[in-house]
Amino acid sequence: MITNLQDTVTLNNGVKMPGFGLGVYKVEDGDVTVASVKAALKNGYRSIDTASFYDNERGVGQGIKESGVPREEIFVTSKVWNDQQGYDNTLEAFEVSLEKLGTDYLDLYLIHWPVKGKYKDTWKAMEKLYEEGKVRAIGVSNFHVHHLEDLMADSSVKPVVDQVEYHPHLTQEELRAFCEAQHIQLEAWSPLKKGRLMDDPIISGLADKYRKTPAQVILRWDVQNNVVTIPKSTHEHRIRENADIFDFELTDDEMKQISNLNQDDRTGKNPDSLDEQ
Repeated sequence: MITNLQDTVTLNNGVKMPGFGLGVYKVEDGDVTVASVKAALKNGYRSIDTASFYDNERGVGQGIKESGVPREEIFVTSKVWNDQQGYDNTLEAFEVSLEKLGTDYLDLYLIHWPVKGKYKDTWKAMEKLYEEGKVRAIGVSNFHVHHLEDLMADSSVKPVVDQVEYHPHLTQEELRAFCEAQHIQLEAWSPLKKGRLMDDPIISGLADKYRKTPAQVILRWDVQNNVVTIPKSTHEHRIRENADIFDFELTDDEMKQISNLNQDDRTGKNPDSLDEQ
């Protein structure tokens, strides 16, 4: 379990990844993205998660450049989108992401969604990028257990991360147990369920007890479950607040109370009903 904002988890290939970072999904490219990234890095964050689909890689790169923090101290993640999948397309998409980010390597590159009939060829391209040293680690996003099993049956490199929707209403216990057994790091997107958990009485009660916000309680639950988390915000005070979760600890009983809120309720698509986009 990480104990501070710079603390890392060690991935199955030995690369160290910060256990807490900034997500920039739906953050407008340009000044807003630049300012968010700079604010996060100024306040001690060292992991930034973007994707080609977010259309803000250029702003992320600019924010990193303007932050004054050396590139090698920052863990940068991007993802290949659904209509870019396939072997050759993935190699091209990766180069476009690098150009937009203004860097010559990525720390982590993910398959954004398991596009049927394509994700294995996409993975072969990612293995090539990994073997060439253009990316320090490769992984997936939104993969169920059966997708992971199918991918690993024909691959030479095991995914280091599976980034999925994860919050108290979607605890993904089967997937979390599988990933733990396979030494694949689970990472949470939408950890706060787009703000829809803030009024839950159990979470609110714990927030009152610890003099924290409901968001801080949820993010602390992530950390104590050894799930890497990347909450999004464009406001510096909220970016700071989200990371202020290392001075309290939930009890085992409180962790269970939060986990028992599970409803298998998604805000995004179920990867099994994915339409190619």
